[in-house]
Amino acid sequence: MAKVDVYNQEGKTVESLELSDAVFAVTPKVEVVHDAVVAAFANTRQVLAHTKGRSDTRGGGKKPWRQKGTGRARHGSIRSPLWRGGGVTFGPTKVRNFKKRINKKAKQNVMRMILSDRLEHGGLVVVDTLNFAEPKTKDFAKMKSALPCGYKRALVVTPEKDENILRMTRNIKRVKTTFVGELGLKDLVEYPYLIVSRDALKQLEKKYA
Repeated sequence: MAKVDVYNQEGKTVESLELSDAVFAVTPKVEVVHDAVVAAFANTRQVLAHTKGRSDTRGGGKKPWRQKGTGRARHGSIRSPLWRGGGVTFGPTKVRNFKKRINKKAKQNVMRMILSDRLEHGGLVVVDTLNFAEPKTKDFAKMKSALPCGYKRALVVTPEKDENILRMTRNIKRVKTTFVGELGLKDLVEYPYLIVSRDALKQLEKKYA
Protein backbone atom coordinates (compact mmCIF):
# COMPACT_ATOMS: atom_id res chain seq x y z
CA MET A 1 0.00 0.00 0.00
CA ALA A 2 1.24 3.49 -0.88
CA LYS A 3 2.40 5.66 2.01
CA VAL A 4 3.16 9.36 2.44
CA ASP A 5 4.76 11.37 5.24
CA VAL A 6 2.74 14.03 7.01
CA TYR A 7 4.52 17.25 8.05
CA ASN A 8 3.66 19.91 10.55
CA GLN A 9 3.99 23.62 9.81
CA GLU A 10 7.62 23.55 11.00
CA GLY A 11 8.49 21.03 8.31
CA LYS A 12 8.96 18.08 10.70
CA THR A 13 7.53 14.64 9.98
CA VAL A 14 4.78 13.79 12.47
CA GLU A 15 3.41 10.54 11.02
CA SER A 16 3.00 8.36 7.95
CA LEU A 17 -0.33 7.83 6.19
CA GLU A 18 -1.44 4.88 4.11
CA LEU A 19 -3.03 5.86 0.81
CA SER A 20 -5.43 4.09 -1.50
CA ASP A 21 -3.64 2.15 -4.23
CA ALA A 22 -6.61 2.82 -6.51
CA VAL A 23 -5.67 6.52 -6.54
CA PHE A 24 -1.98 6.74 -5.69
CA ALA A 25 -0.53 3.57 -7.21
CA VAL A 26 -1.65 3.86 -10.82
CA THR A 27 1.00 3.33 -13.49
CA PRO A 28 1.13 6.39 -15.80
CA LYS A 29 0.68 5.87 -19.54
CA VAL A 30 2.48 8.58 -21.48
CA GLU A 31 0.16 8.53 -24.50
CA VAL A 32 -3.01 8.76 -22.41
CA VAL A 33 -1.63 11.56 -20.23
CA HIS A 34 -0.39 13.46 -23.29
CA ASP A 35 -3.79 13.38 -25.01
CA ALA A 36 -5.55 14.55 -21.85
CA VAL A 37 -3.06 17.37 -21.25
CA VAL A 38 -3.36 18.59 -24.85
CA ALA A 39 -7.15 18.67 -24.45
CA ALA A 40 -6.91 20.49 -21.11
CA PHE A 41 -4.69 23.24 -22.52
CA ALA A 42 -6.77 23.51 -25.71
CA ASN A 43 -9.98 23.96 -23.69
CA THR A 44 -8.49 26.92 -21.80
CA ARG A 45 -7.02 28.55 -24.91
CA GLN A 46 -8.25 32.08 -25.59
CA VAL A 47 -8.98 33.07 -29.17
CA LEU A 48 -7.48 36.57 -29.29
CA ALA A 49 -6.30 37.12 -32.88
CA HIS A 50 -9.11 38.50 -35.02
CA THR A 51 -9.17 40.15 -38.42
CA LYS A 52 -12.08 41.69 -40.33
CA GLY A 53 -13.21 40.30 -43.63
CA ARG A 54 -14.60 42.54 -46.35
CA SER A 55 -18.12 42.09 -44.96
CA ASP A 56 -17.01 43.30 -41.51
CA THR A 57 -15.33 46.55 -42.60
CA ARG A 58 -17.16 49.84 -42.64
CA GLY A 59 -18.12 51.56 -45.88
CA GLY A 60 -17.71 50.40 -49.43
CA GLY A 61 -21.39 50.15 -50.27
CA LYS A 62 -21.08 52.09 -53.50
CA LYS A 63 -19.17 50.97 -56.56
CA PRO A 64 -16.15 53.33 -56.73
CA TRP A 65 -16.54 53.99 -60.48
CA ARG A 66 -18.42 52.62 -63.41
CA GLN A 67 -17.50 49.25 -64.82
CA LYS A 68 -16.29 50.38 -68.26
CA GLY A 69 -14.95 53.39 -70.01
CA THR A 70 -12.61 54.86 -67.38
CA GLY A 71 -9.46 53.00 -68.36
CA ARG A 72 -9.01 51.80 -64.80
CA ALA A 73 -9.40 48.31 -63.41
CA ARG A 74 -12.92 47.28 -62.50
CA HIS A 75 -13.78 47.33 -58.77
CA GLY A 76 -16.97 46.73 -56.91
CA SER A 77 -16.02 48.01 -53.44
CA ILE A 78 -13.30 50.07 -51.79
CA ARG A 79 -13.34 47.49 -48.98
CA SER A 80 -11.98 44.76 -51.21
CA PRO A 81 -8.87 42.99 -49.81
CA LEU A 82 -6.93 44.63 -52.66
CA TRP A 83 -7.57 48.10 -51.25
CA ARG A 84 -5.91 49.85 -48.33
CA GLY A 85 -8.33 49.63 -45.40
CA GLY A 86 -10.12 46.72 -46.96
CA GLY A 87 -10.90 43.34 -45.46
CA VAL A 88 -8.33 40.61 -44.84
CA THR A 89 -8.41 37.44 -46.89
CA PHE A 90 -8.28 34.18 -44.89
CA GLY A 91 -7.22 35.98 -41.70
CA PRO A 92 -7.71 34.54 -38.18
CA THR A 93 -11.10 35.19 -36.60
CA LYS A 94 -12.66 34.73 -33.18
CA VAL A 95 -15.05 32.09 -34.45
CA ARG A 96 -12.26 29.49 -34.32
CA ASN A 97 -12.88 26.66 -31.90
CA PHE A 98 -9.98 24.81 -30.27
CA LYS A 99 -12.09 22.76 -27.86
CA LYS A 100 -11.29 19.07 -27.50
CA ARG A 101 -13.50 16.50 -25.81
CA ILE A 102 -12.18 13.93 -23.39
CA ASN A 103 -14.06 11.10 -21.77
CA LYS A 104 -14.92 11.75 -18.12
CA LYS A 105 -13.63 8.37 -16.95
CA ALA A 106 -10.45 8.83 -18.98
CA LYS A 107 -9.89 12.25 -17.38
CA GLN A 108 -10.33 10.82 -13.88
CA ASN A 109 -7.89 8.04 -14.70
CA VAL A 110 -5.33 10.59 -15.89
CA MET A 111 -5.78 12.52 -12.64
CA ARG A 112 -4.97 9.30 -10.75
CA MET A 113 -1.90 8.77 -12.91
CA ILE A 114 -0.55 12.25 -12.20
CA LEU A 115 -1.29 12.01 -8.47
CA SER A 116 0.51 8.64 -8.40
CA ASP A 117 3.46 10.18 -10.25
CA ARG A 118 3.64 13.07 -7.79
CA LEU A 119 3.70 10.62 -4.87
CA GLU A 120 6.35 8.42 -6.48
CA HIS A 121 8.69 11.34 -7.16
CA GLY A 122 8.18 13.14 -3.84
CA GLY A 123 5.92 15.83 -5.24
CA LEU A 124 3.04 15.16 -2.83
CA VAL A 125 3.57 17.17 0.36
CA VAL A 126 0.95 16.55 3.06
CA VAL A 127 0.59 19.01 5.93
CA ASP A 128 -1.38 18.07 9.03
CA THR A 129 -3.21 21.41 9.03
CA LEU A 130 -3.22 24.71 7.12
CA ASN A 131 -4.78 26.74 9.91
CA PHE A 132 -2.91 29.88 10.91
CA ALA A 133 -3.46 32.34 13.74
CA GLU A 134 -3.39 35.26 11.26
CA PRO A 135 -3.52 35.28 7.44
CA LYS A 136 0.00 36.62 6.94
CA THR A 137 2.00 35.91 3.81
CA LYS A 138 5.29 35.61 5.68
CA ASP A 139 3.88 32.82 7.86
CA PHE A 140 2.91 30.71 4.85
CA ALA A 141 6.19 31.46 3.09
CA LYS A 142 8.08 30.35 6.19
CA MET A 143 6.13 27.09 6.32
CA LYS A 144 6.65 26.41 2.61
CA SER A 145 10.41 26.95 2.82
CA ALA A 146 10.58 24.34 5.60
CA LEU A 147 8.73 21.72 3.56
CA PRO A 148 10.41 19.42 0.98
CA CYS A 149 9.21 21.64 -1.89
CA GLY A 150 11.26 24.56 -0.55
CA TYR A 151 11.05 27.53 -2.92
CA LYS A 152 9.96 25.54 -5.98
CA ARG A 153 6.65 25.84 -7.82
CA ALA A 154 3.81 24.43 -5.75
CA LEU A 155 0.05 24.09 -5.94
CA VAL A 156 -1.75 24.45 -2.61
CA VAL A 157 -4.93 22.35 -2.38
CA THR A 158 -7.45 22.97 0.40
CA PRO A 159 -10.66 21.01 1.15
CA GLU A 160 -12.86 24.00 0.31
CA LYS A 161 -12.32 27.54 -0.87
CA ASP A 162 -10.28 29.22 1.86
CA GLU A 163 -10.09 33.01 1.65
CA ASN A 164 -7.35 33.17 4.29
CA ILE A 165 -5.04 30.82 2.39
CA LEU A 166 -5.81 32.64 -0.86
CA ARG A 167 -4.87 35.94 0.80
CA MET A 168 -1.67 34.47 2.22
CA THR A 169 -0.45 32.95 -1.05
CA ARG A 170 -1.48 35.44 -3.72
CA ASN A 171 1.75 37.44 -3.41
CA ILE A 172 4.09 34.44 -3.25
CA LYS A 173 5.81 33.71 -6.53
CA ARG A 174 5.44 30.25 -8.06
CA VAL A 175 2.51 29.39 -5.76
CA LYS A 176 -1.15 28.93 -6.66
CA THR A 177 -4.03 27.99 -4.38
CA THR A 178 -7.12 26.01 -5.31
CA PHE A 179 -9.49 23.57 -3.63
CA VAL A 180 -10.47 19.97 -4.32
CA GLY A 181 -13.68 20.91 -6.15
CA GLU A 182 -11.79 23.07 -8.67
CA LEU A 183 -8.61 21.04 -9.01
CA GLY A 184 -7.96 20.61 -12.71
CA LEU A 185 -5.65 18.63 -14.91
CA LYS A 186 -3.90 21.77 -16.16
CA ASP A 187 -2.93 22.84 -12.63
CA LEU A 188 -1.63 19.37 -11.77
CA VAL A 189 0.62 19.37 -14.81
CA GLU A 190 1.96 22.90 -14.37
CA TYR A 191 3.04 22.49 -10.74
CA PRO A 192 5.56 19.76 -9.80
CA TYR A 193 4.66 19.93 -6.09
CA LEU A 194 1.28 19.61 -4.38
CA ILE A 195 0.86 20.97 -0.86
CA VAL A 196 -2.31 19.42 0.54
CA SER A 197 -3.83 19.35 3.98
CA ARG A 198 -4.80 16.06 5.57
CA ASP A 199 -8.51 16.83 5.02
CA ALA A 200 -7.92 17.71 1.37
CA LEU A 201 -6.05 14.46 0.87
CA LYS A 202 -9.00 12.47 2.21
CA GLN A 203 -11.32 14.30 -0.19
CA LEU A 204 -8.99 13.56 -3.13
CA GLU A 205 -9.02 9.87 -2.24
CA LYS A 206 -12.81 9.87 -1.99
CA LYS A 207 -13.26 11.77 -5.25
CA TYR A 208 -10.95 9.64 -7.43
CA ALA A 209 -11.30 6.25 -5.75
